Amino acid sequence: MPVDTAPPPEAPTAPSLQPGPADGRFHALDPRSVAAARIAGAIAASAVALPILVAVMTAAVAAPLGAAQAAAAFGAWAAAAALLAAWCLVWPRVRYRHLRYRLDPQGFTIRRGVVWRSVTSVPKLRVQHTDVSQGPIERAFDLATLVVHTAGTQDASVSLGGLPHGVALRIRDYLIDAEPGSGDDRGV
Repeated sequence: MPVDTAPPPEAPTAPSLQPGPADGRFHALDPRSVAAARIAGAIAASAVALPILVAVMTAAVAAPLGAAQAAAAFGAWAAAAALLAAWCLVWPRVRYRHLRYRLDPQGFTIRRGVVWRSVTSVPKLRVQHTDVSQGPIERAFDLATLVVHTAGTQDASVSLGGLPHGVALRIRDYLIDAEPGSGDDRGV
């Protein structure tokens, strides 16, 4: 009886949350980008709502408004602030579900949009340079924004925020890497 000496088949591995260079699959942003966007939205909403509250309170004191008119002005402000807060809470999750990116041998593609959908493709050969940036909120979540600058005027720079910092660096390195024989004559 022959003995099977072949090694056992390897167990399937879970898909990595971090894409390999040019794997050709669409990937979601990092889930932490939702929390980071909510914090940034709350800061922006506060920067808009608080000065308006001061203006409403100043108008209520300076103008001869009755109690009912002052209450109506404050109620309108409170309703607008509540809608803005709800938008800042809900929109990042909706945006997250509708934004994907792909890196393949031809270049970089971003699919985005909830109502108006768009697909932006950046051929690798047209990439002039790239930037990876982090604001304070992104740094706290170890996220980054990748900006790809291309030759041409339309969509001369394409940005994608919400990437893990390491992934943004790997994508940057892949896009600016000039492999021999790739047809890239930039002399990099």
